[in-house]
Amino acid sequence: MTPEDMAALHAKAFSATRAWSVQEFADLLGHSGTLWRGNCDSFILMRIVADEAEVLTIATDPAKRRQGLARAALKDAENAAALAGAREIFLEVAEDNLPAQTLYKAENYHQVGRRPGYYLPKNAAPVAALVLRKDLKTN
Repeated sequence: MTPEDMAALHAKAFSATRAWSVQEFADLLGHSGTLWRGNCDSFILMRIVADEAEVLTIATDPAKRRQGLARAALKDAENAAALAGAREIFLEVAEDNLPAQTLYKAENYHQVGRRPGYYLPKNAAPVAALVLRKDLKTN
């Protein structure tokens, strides 16, 4: 996927908040340790530093949700992170995003923190982010 593809899908997936720009995706992809997994319907962008991985974003086309695409991209990214030496992975999820929380709970993520007012939806009150963590299996 190109930064343009990512920005377009991100805008569809996050229409209630500020979508990331083409330049933001290009800049992130230009850093060593940043990788993406998925396809044109659902992708994950993550960063690996030392033995930690961080999910930067997961975006799925709203018309393609509930088909296992985000789960597949997440698992693929976790495997890639583990192969790169990451021993744990972190992410933030909006406190009101119950579908995503359900996915992360099913994939053994656990809450380790909360960031009040982290997400700023358009025309709505700020929403807290839940900070989640998971141990990665390393071989």
